[in-house]
Amino acid sequence: MSLRRPRFAIVRARFNEPITKALLDGALRGFAAGRIPRRSIDIVEVPGAFELPVAAAWLAKSRKYGAIVCIGCIVRGETPHFEYVASASAHGINAVGRDTGIPVILGVLTTDTVEQAWSRAAASDAPARQHTEDAAGSNKGYEAARAAIDMALLRRSV
Repeated sequence: MSLRRPRFAIVRARFNEPITKALLDGALRGFAAGRIPRRSIDIVEVPGAFELPVAAAWLAKSRKYGAIVCIGCIVRGETPHFEYVASASAHGINAVGRDTGIPVILGVLTTDTVEQAWSRAAASDAPARQHTEDAAGSNKGYEAARAAIDMALLRRSV
């Protein structure tokens, strides 16, 4: 990682593509708001949220990035598949960060409905809200990018 300007990576799951594309757009706006130029951001795509951790691990092991953002969308269905994918994705993403020391941000939506997912992938860059407040109208991709910047700066300072 450069001491002057860290590079960042975004790993986007293609499953539920319109929603993850909106999250990606939000993440790019979040990096831009943090004064990170687009040329300092690499974007890779994977089939679904289950594949996010392995791609994040490959990127983290390259040591090229100050932080990595993982973006995906898992909507609950009628089978237990949701729980398996959501759990594996979250635990895997956490393990990559813990094992490599590179911040890996969980930007994976886990919602009961498509409407809830769209609410969290809104075009607005509303500030992050607390759990006790209404979350409608936020973009979790934007929030994930801002968290990545914060963590990359923290990592550099310690």
